[in-house]
Amino acid sequence: MELLCRVGTLTWSQSISPLHCSSRPFSRYDTKRFGVFCASDQAQKANQMTVSVTGATGFIGRRLVRRLQADNHQVHVLTRSISKAKLIFPDNGFPGIVIAEEPEWKDCIQGSTAVVNLAGLSISTRWSPEIKKEIKQSRIRVTSKVVDLINESPEEVRPSVLVSATAVGYYGTSETKVFDEDSPAGNDYLAEVCREWEATALRVNKDVRLARIRIGVVLGKDGGALAKMIPIFMMFAGGPLGSGQQWFSWIHLEDIVNLIYEALTNPSYQGVINGTAPNPVRLAEMCEHLGNVLGRPSWLPVPDFALKAVLGEGASVVLEGQRVMPARAKELGFPFKYRYVKDALKAILS
Repeated sequence: MELLCRVGTLTWSQSISPLHCSSRPFSRYDTKRFGVFCASDQAQKANQMTVSVTGATGFIGRRLVRRLQADNHQVHVLTRSISKAKLIFPDNGFPGIVIAEEPEWKDCIQGSTAVVNLAGLSISTRWSPEIKKEIKQSRIRVTSKVVDLINESPEEVRPSVLVSATAVGYYGTSETKVFDEDSPAGNDYLAEVCREWEATALRVNKDVRLARIRIGVVLGKDGGALAKMIPIFMMFAGGPLGSGQQWFSWIHLEDIVNLIYEALTNPSYQGVINGTAPNPVRLAEMCEHLGNVLGRPSWLPVPDFALKAVLGEGASVVLEGQRVMPARAKELGFPFKYRYVKDALKAILS
């Protein structure tokens, strides 16, 4: 095997065994004076990705950026607010990160290995007609822009992978049905949003591997649904929302980040993949486990009318649910770290 090795400023070519970087042993003096860069360094560089991420300042995006940087990948944060992004990703904590506003997205996407699309306005708010329009448009607008920029990229600098988020809201709601990736779309507002969101992603060039991750309720301490539930339980006011019989299809933050990461690197990850844990629970059970972990009661139900008074039509997100199974992820052998909600809550809150 022929290998070009560098020791300090010296360069030479020699035939070596695949398991060794040099046929002659280095002295103690050599190792102190010179850095050695050989096959392992070349392999590491070959595996490095450049990933452009929309929605990087969000709950999932922040953790994904940290994971990518920890593994020495180059990250481009595609944002509409550079000031917000710089607060979340300061130079001293995220050296080498590229933060780009929309006029610069084209340059970032061209030459990227992959793009992760997580952008979208939060649905955890009171829905007015204007908010409902923005919930849908925020997803479709950014996805459309990303897809157009990928498609317009010259082939030699076009990203080879697009991982685009969507949501389990695609399936509609039910207390009795079980949904997997082959289940049809529902017919409510969130299902409509997800259908159009995914249809936009599907316009990407057919040479680009596309993974659509339908994400469930993400559990983590610093954001998402759990961050809003914990203070209520700590005030001894926690309990099921509505009937408590609605299904709660959840996933730990670490697992959803790992699933997205795997979709970036593993060519088998394409098409629709449900981003949910293998064991969804009824909301009443979720609340019981949360109360036990926090050492707080979980018997005080929040009635439907109270939620509707606060969230209006948006209350349907928590008053209705769906039992979603990650059939494709299990088929691919994805190693869920947190398969049961009790274990996930203990890990988050310990």
